[in-house]
Amino acid sequence: MTNRPLIIDCLQYSDWSEKIFRQMNEGNIAAVHVTICYHEDFRETVGNIVAWNHRFEKYQDLILPGRSANDVRRAHAEGKTAILFGFQNCSPIEDNIGLVEVCHQLGARFMQLSYNNQSLLATGCYEDNDPGITRMGRQVIREMNRVGLVIDMSHSAERSTLEAIEISERPIAITHANPASWHPALRNKSDTVLKALAESGGMLGFSLYPHHLSNGSQCTLDDFCIMIARTAEMMGIDQVGFGSDLCQDQPDTVVAWMRNGTWTLDTDFGEGSANAPGFPDQPTWFGDNRDFKDILAGMRKVGFSDTDIAKIGGDNWLNFFERSFGREEAA
Repeated sequence: MTNRPLIIDCLQYSDWSEKIFRQMNEGNIAAVHVTICYHEDFRETVGNIVAWNHRFEKYQDLILPGRSANDVRRAHAEGKTAILFGFQNCSPIEDNIGLVEVCHQLGARFMQLSYNNQSLLATGCYEDNDPGITRMGRQVIREMNRVGLVIDMSHSAERSTLEAIEISERPIAITHANPASWHPALRNKSDTVLKALAESGGMLGFSLYPHHLSNGSQCTLDDFCIMIARTAEMMGIDQVGFGSDLCQDQPDTVVAWMRNGTWTLDTDFGEGSANAPGFPDQPTWFGDNRDFKDILAGMRKVGFSDTDIAKIGGDNWLNFFERSFGREEAA
């Protein structure tokens, strides 16, 4: 089985099921970074981990816990998918820096410093003003560096992201976003951010969520692959991979949970509202994990070599995991 391509997707939030796990295996997905927190506090996040432990037991022929690069290699060799835990918010650590290490011990490997809004650590991309990394944020970054919990700035604002890159002694990640110069969504990142990310050794995961794509659901595979090529030229071939932001089989009500969480009583995004949100249609060429093979073929069509396709497909993320998930060595 090891002659199969090694593919890593560094962000999904699907309605997990045996069907999806089998599609991951059919698509040769060696690892997926799954969101286990949007707005949950520590106790609620532990409950989500308990649910994943049940899945690992029930579907042990399909998935396994991913806490290291070696776990990903093992999953690939055995035809399974390693599941990496990540938080899209810093809410699980509440206001207690000691929970950073505890979350890492429980299997978390990525944590965003903010999710759209201002947090105790950093500013989200939907805020009007971005004062940058907070006092607590600086301390948490240092602690995340120490234990091997990756800083993810996918939903953070520009100044906060640039400061996180500068403050962190380890490379950070933007696990799911695209260049704003290609499509100017609030969540996409400026060339200034992407260049700073690359210069620091960080990683960008290309998003396939339609709101992050040029022409949305109508984005073509060729256009997406050309964007990958231009970004790889700007950032370097070793600093990019995939972070699809796939939300397969989720009901539209989940979008309201993502946006509203527990922080607002505003019902603009609630169920039944005139502005009630829903998931956009995926592009016809990417509906589930089996379709990564078509993206790799599209990359070959626009001029990528087999070596470069392998890097972007999974090798770059695997190398990043190797450097990032362990404890920081004492000087």
